[in-house]
Amino acid sequence: MLNWILCWSLITLPLATILLLASQILNHRRNKKRAVGFFHPYTNDGGGGERVLWCAVKAIQEQNPDLDSVIFSGDNDASSQSLMSRATDRFGVHLLYPPKVVHLNRRKWIEETTYPHFTMIGQSLGSVYLSWEALNKFTPLYYFDTSGYAFTYPIARLFGCKVICYTHYPTISLDMVSRVRQRSSMYNNDAVIAKSMWLSRCKIIYYRVFSVMYGMVGSCAHLVMVNSSWTQSHIEKLWGIPKRIKRVYPPCDTSGLQALPLERSVETPKIISVAQFRPEKAHSLQLEAFSVAIKKLEHYRRPKLQFVGSCRNKSDEERLQNLKDKAVQLNIQDDVEFHKNVMYRDLVSLLGGAVAGIHSMIDEHFGISVVEYMAAGAIPIAHNSAGPKMDIVLDEDRQQTGFLAQNVEEYADAVLKIVKMPESERLMIATAARRRASRFSEQRFYDDLKAAIRPIICGSS
Repeated sequence: MLNWILCWSLITLPLATILLLASQILNHRRNKKRAVGFFHPYTNDGGGGERVLWCAVKAIQEQNPDLDSVIFSGDNDASSQSLMSRATDRFGVHLLYPPKVVHLNRRKWIEETTYPHFTMIGQSLGSVYLSWEALNKFTPLYYFDTSGYAFTYPIARLFGCKVICYTHYPTISLDMVSRVRQRSSMYNNDAVIAKSMWLSRCKIIYYRVFSVMYGMVGSCAHLVMVNSSWTQSHIEKLWGIPKRIKRVYPPCDTSGLQALPLERSVETPKIISVAQFRPEKAHSLQLEAFSVAIKKLEHYRRPKLQFVGSCRNKSDEERLQNLKDKAVQLNIQDDVEFHKNVMYRDLVSLLGGAVAGIHSMIDEHFGISVVEYMAAGAIPIAHNSAGPKMDIVLDEDRQQTGFLAQNVEEYADAVLKIVKMPESERLMIATAARRRASRFSEQRFYDDLKAAIRPIICGSS
C-alpha cells in the first residue's frame, strides 16, 4: 500500500505542478498589458548598453505614446523618477514620461560570481529563472531585451509576448571557438585551459553544444536588431533568421559633442580612455603602451592619460584599484588620472579637452566610445578588429580618421604620432573623424529603430 501511494505521488505531483504552471501562463497570456517591457536587469551599468536602453525607451514613447514603458530592473533603489533622471543626467536622453519599474529580486542568478565555472551556461540558465520572475510579475504585449539574454526568449514566447531584442554582441562567437582551438589565453579563456590540449578539447565541445542551444533560443525572436556589421554576420550564422535581423547602429551623442571646438590645448596633450572597468576592455594594455610612449618622448611635452569609466560591482572596483597600482609600478602615476562614475556633463568636458581617445578591446562589437572620441574631435586609437575596423575608423573622403593597433608597440607608436603631430595635421584628421562620426548619430538610431519595430508593433496593434 505504501509503495502504491509513493508511486502515485511521483506521478501526480509533477503532473499537478505542470498543470498549475500551465494555468498561470494561460492566465498571464490572457491578461497581457499594453506595454513594452524592457528586460535590462542592470540599470546602473553606465555603459553603451544602458544608453541604448534609454534611447530605445524614448524612441518607442515617441512612436507609440499609447504603450506603457516598463523596465525590468534588478536595482532595488530604482524608481520611475530616478531612472528618468538618470537617463538625462548620465546620457543626456530626455524621456517623454517616466517609465514604470518592475523590481527583480533574483538577479544574483545572472551574476558571474554565482558561477565560478561554466559561467556562460550558468548565467544563461539563470536568466531564464529571472525572466520567469519578471513575466509573472508583469506580462507586457512586447518583450524587449536590451541586455543580450537570448535564453529568455522562449519564456517570453510562452507568455504570449512579441519578442524584440537589441543584440550588442553574440554570447558566443566563432572567434571564441577559434581562440580555444588555437589555445590562446584571454580574459574568457583561462591560461590553465589554454595550456592543456585535453581541457581545450573539452571546452570546444562545451562551446559547440552551447552554440546549438544559443541558436535555438535566439531564433525565437520576432525582431532582432544588431549594432554592427561584425555582430550581424555572427548572429546570422548562429541564429539562422537573416530576414528578421536588422542592423541599427547604436546611439552616439554626435550632435552634442560636435559642438565642441576642435582646437585643443597642446601644453599637456590629454589622451582619454572611456570604458567600463571590465576585463575585456584591456585597460592594462593602455597603461603599458602609454608607459612605452612616455619613455620614447624623453624631453618632449609630456601627455596625460585619463581613464573615465563606471564600476558595476566589487570586481570592477578591484580592477580599478589594480590599474592604479600598476600605474605606480610603471612609475607613471603622476601622468594618469582616474575618473569613476562621472556625470554626463563632466564626460563631455573631458572629451572636449582630449587630443586623442584610446580603446583596446579585442573584437569590440561596435565601439560607441570610439565614435564619441571622433565626434568630440579626439583622434581615435582603437583595436584593429570587429566594429572599429569594419564600421567606424574608416577613411572619410579619402582622409584618415584615426589609428588602428593590435599590441603595446602599435598603440605606443600611435600615441607618439598624435602627440608629435603638427596642429594643422591633427585638425585635418579630427575634422574628417568628426564627419565620419555623424553617420552614427542619436537621431539616426531613433529613425532606424522606429523603422525596424514599426511592422512588429503597428502590425500587431
